[in-house]
Amino acid sequence: MNAQTCLAIVSILLILSVEQVQVTKAVTCNPMQLSPCATAITSPSKPSKVCCAKLKEQRPCLCRYVKNPYLQKLIKSPRAKIVAAFCGTRYPRC
Repeated sequence: MNAQTCLAIVSILLILSVEQVQVTKAVTCNPMQLSPCATAITSPSKPSKVCCAKLKEQRPCLCRYVKNPYLQKLIKSPRAKIVAAFCGTRYPRC
């Protein structure tokens, strides 16, 4: 290999090692994962750390849950929005 080829390969490897590829983790939508938030959504209590973690994890699924007539009242309730804000999670616009 000549010097130019080696330099090109090293440059490419350097760029690839610096480049960060963001991989999106697939979320399994399961409304039961939000059960740690039930008390905080249905009463004026503070959400737990587990609730906040699950809410952030399930956030991509919230619009799907809003379409479910059994979950709609809870997900669209003012308390659900308060819990989301407390947890630092943006409430989605569906």
